[in-house]
This record gives sequence, structure tokens and C-alpha cells, in this order.
Amino acid sequence: MMLALGMFVFERRTLPYHSMRHSAEYGWASNAQVGKRSAYQFIGAGIEEITVSGALYPELTGGRISLSMLRLMAEQGNAWPLIGGNGVIYGMYVIKNIEETGTEFYSDGQPRKIDFTLTLTRVDESLTAMFGNLKDQATRLMNDAADKLAAVGVS
Repeated sequence: MMLALGMFVFERRTLPYHSMRHSAEYGWASNAQVGKRSAYQFIGAGIEEITVSGALYPELTGGRISLSMLRLMAEQGNAWPLIGGNGVIYGMYVIKNIEETGTEFYSDGQPRKIDFTLTLTRVDESLTAMFGNLKDQATRLMNDAADKLAAVGVS
């Protein structure tokens, strides 16, 4: 496993990426002072994004199905936990953008190579908020499962 976004695992069979860029902005407000340098005050963390890029060779690696799964996740409008293969917890991320470019086509129009870029944006305030969010999601999932079991008469 290279990376996991929710239940989607990035690996050779799905979306093996070649590069991962992590950028984070931090807000600082300035206040001009007479005869001195401006004073700065930290106003909080800003936008944090992770961009992964790579190339798929559907005969060897993942293909359109993997990209379609990510599109479905993006269309749900949910935040997903992002965890590195080395155990690093990045936080809760939404899928902001998916780009794909097919090249080197077969005679039926299917690409032999699909270049992709996935942009993820962090939406939680902190890791503490992330764990709280996961707890709420798990509670809702368990309640939904209990309701469905009750509806079919299983107790």
C-alpha cells in the first residue's frame, strides 16, 4: 500500500502514483510600524493540498475503473481520511480535482497509457477533529446497519 484515501488504496493494481506534492499555507497578517519593520501576527493555517500524479498502463496497472471509483467518491461530497503507507495520518481530505489524459490508443479507442493527477484538499481543523469526525461516521454507519437489519426482521 502506497496511500489510502478512505477505503480506496493506492497500489500497483489501482492507482500507482509517481509523484506526491504536499503544500501548506499559513496565514500571517502584517501591521506597518513607523521607523520599524512591519509586525506580523499568525492568524492560522490556510489551504493544505496533496497532489498525486502518475501514469496508468491498463494492461499492467490500474485503469479507468480506479479513476471511476475516485470520481464516485468525489461526487459524494464527503471528506475521507488520508493515510500514508508508512502510517502517517495526513488528516481528512476532499477530492478537489481529477485530471486524466489518455494516449497511445488501441484501435478500439482505449488508451494504452493514462496520465492522471489527483488534487486533495484538507478540510479538518486538526487530527483531533478528524478522529471525532470518524467516530460520527462510524456511529451513523452502525445506526444505518441496525435500522436495515430491523427492517428485514433481524435483531
